Amino acid sequence: MPACAVTTAECGESQQQHSLNSLKVWNKTVKMVTMATTMTPEPLTALSRWYLYAIHGYFCEVMFTAAWEFVVNCNWKFPGVTSVWALFIYGTCILIVERMYLCLRGRCNVLLRCIIYTLWTYLWEFGTGLLLRQFNACPWDYSEFKYNFMGLITAEYAVPWFCASFIVERLVIRNTLRLRFDEGSEAGRTGGQPDCGGDGGARAGSEGRRGRGARGAASSANGYVKVD
Repeated sequence: MPACAVTTAECGESQQQHSLNSLKVWNKTVKMVTMATTMTPEPLTALSRWYLYAIHGYFCEVMFTAAWEFVVNCNWKFPGVTSVWALFIYGTCILIVERMYLCLRGRCNVLLRCIIYTLWTYLWEFGTGLLLRQFNACPWDYSEFKYNFMGLITAEYAVPWFCASFIVERLVIRNTLRLRFDEGSEAGRTGGQPDCGGDGGARAGSEGRRGRGARGAASSANGYVKVD
């Protein structure tokens, strides 16, 4: 009888300890979930958005000049050209267009907004071109166009600038403003999963491709990019 009583008491203590441990785990889990839900991702800084806008403008200018060379001279090499100044010019220009978009989106329709963006683009192109010309550093010259003004701007580019303004607002600015910094995530983690190197990375990539189906199959590098 004494032995049975001791055994029963030990069982009771064990169950009580187990309950306490479970309660601690539950409280810890609730605390972690609460912290995760209360941490709001931060919007991109102005400098980060400027960087994205600069890269977008730089890329578009290379593609536009390559297409122009093909249409005019039927050059299948598609030699796109630009200048490093384009990074600063496009980055700042589109960042200001972003502010215009935020101020005008509830006041006028997209057509009128794009006309305003186009006028601003002409003003910005003329101003930056005039400034760079003082140092013999302006990378463009429209003197060969019929409706140019001082070789810095030309009316022939009105439609391309309008289309570019539409693309910038609808695709670039609106999506960039939706991007957020997740301060709670660690570097090297994607979607909460560690970015493993070596075999771990290969397994993770393989699982991701299987989850995406045929569309996620590994693609081979093109012949223009050198891959080690």
